[in-house]
Amino acid sequence: MLLRRILVAFAANVLLCGGTLLAQTPSAAPKAAPSVAPKPTKSAAKPAEPVKPPPGVAGNAEPTLIGQFGTWGAYSATPNGKLVCFALAKPASSKTNPPNRPRDPAYAFVSTRPAEKVINEVSVMIGYVLKPGSESSLEVGGASYAMYTQGDGLWIKNAAEEDQMVQAMRRASDVVVKGVSAKGTETSDTFSLKGLAQALDKIAQDCRR
Repeated sequence: MLLRRILVAFAANVLLCGGTLLAQTPSAAPKAAPSVAPKPTKSAAKPAEPVKPPPGVAGNAEPTLIGQFGTWGAYSATPNGKLVCFALAKPASSKTNPPNRPRDPAYAFVSTRPAEKVINEVSVMIGYVLKPGSESSLEVGGASYAMYTQGDGLWIKNAAEEDQMVQAMRRASDVVVKGVSAKGTETSDTFSLKGLAQALDKIAQDCRR
C-alpha cells in the first residue's frame, strides 16, 4: 500500500515537471511571408518640346502653334492678312566635315500657302550660306532628291517630284539633308519624321482658305 502511494506521487511529479518544461519550450516562430517589391513603373515618355520658329519665318506675323506631333510642330500665321501654315522640326543629329564646324541652327519646313495655291512645299534652312552651284540632296525612303540652293535655303529642283517626296516622308522614319557651305564644309543633318504625317493632316484641316 505504501509502495503504491510512492509510485503514484512520483508519476504525478513527473507529469507536473514535464508539463512545465513543455510550457517553457518556445514554439517555432511562423515564417514571415516573403515581401514582393512592386515592379517599378516606367515613367511616361515626355512629349517633345515645341521647336520655336526662327525669327522672320512668317514675315512680320507671329506664328501660332496649332499642334505638336512627335518632333514636328504645326504652326499657322497670317503675314499681310494671308494665311500660311507649316510643319517645323530641327535635326535629331548633325555632322560636319571637317568635324565640329560652327553653324546656326538648321530647320526643316513643309509649308502650305492657300492664297498661292502651294501645298506641302518642302524647304530647309540649313544654318549657313551654301556654296553657289554646289550639290545638295534630301534622302528619304531609299531615294535621293536633288535640291536647289539659294543663300541658306534648299528647295527641291524638280517640282514634279515634290508630292512623291512628301509621301515618302510621311512613311519613313527619318530624312537626311546634305549640303556644302561656301567655305567648303560638308554637312549632314538627320531629321526624325515622327509625327510629320499627323502635323500635315492638322495643317490640311486648319489651313483651307
